[in-house]
Amino acid sequence: MVFPSGEQFEIAAAGYTAVVTESGAALRSLRFRGRDLVHGFPETEMSGGGRGQLLMPWPNRIRDGRYSFGGRDLQLGLTDPGRGNASHGLARWAAWTLEEHTDTSVSLVYRLMAQTGYPWTLDLHVLYDLSADGLVVTQTATNLSAEPAPYASGAHPYLCVGDAIEDLELTVPAHTRVLVDDRQLPTGTEPVSGAHDFTSPRRIGDMVLDDGYGDLAHEDGRATVSLVDPVAGAGVALWVDETHRWLQLYTPPVDPPRPALAVEPMTAPADAFNSGTDVVTLAPAGSEGDELSVSWGISALQRG
Repeated sequence: MVFPSGEQFEIAAAGYTAVVTESGAALRSLRFRGRDLVHGFPETEMSGGGRGQLLMPWPNRIRDGRYSFGGRDLQLGLTDPGRGNASHGLARWAAWTLEEHTDTSVSLVYRLMAQTGYPWTLDLHVLYDLSADGLVVTQTATNLSAEPAPYASGAHPYLCVGDAIEDLELTVPAHTRVLVDDRQLPTGTEPVSGAHDFTSPRRIGDMVLDDGYGDLAHEDGRATVSLVDPVAGAGVALWVDETHRWLQLYTPPVDPPRPALAVEPMTAPADAFNSGTDVVTLAPAGSEGDELSVSWGISALQRG
């Protein structure tokens, strides 16, 4: 029998444990001293709601699955048919190949072949590495094609502290919020304010989120989101490097208590293949700029 998410790769270090899956090279679980830091999925199930998946060669949504690049009009399959969008890239259900597995790290690779809607071949690579500082995830794409290729990177972890997020305090170092239409496609941005301003810790309460945030404040090369139980002092932090200029925050559509908050690192916002915002053009194979490598990570917090 093969598990729905394929082979399971366990790693551990300094009180942290994690499991990465063959399917999508997804982060199925991450714990610190037995405490869940992400709301994952059982080995007997496939990922639901994008849990732990990698979003390559684009995160979020592309309007109608259509965009133009290099003088060509392209059409992707609509993987979000309810809203008529192409969502979250082309690699999250693929069988990734194990490259190296040690006690503390695991790396996997996937060759994304040229196909309808994305006629470029890329080598995709991910490294999950655990240490006393927590989990570091490094995602890399290398263009193998003779022509430039559009590219953006993302991931879809769900952060958790305990069994519910309502009483947790959220901090997000973002100064703009993406405005969207009823298809969750961007119509503009505005400065964060009121209920959407998490630049200082705020209780989540009953707030429903499916919002993109930008203008991230990076300190020492990192922008850090924190989710903390103010009573127990326990929490979880997710950081992104300077290539990640955007985050998507998403509360799953379930009745309270809601178990987790998705905090999605993104190098480009929704519908970037149409707007061009922060899309990277990977140079032709073998030339300077044919590769992009980005990092983000998760660690446990304990105050007091």
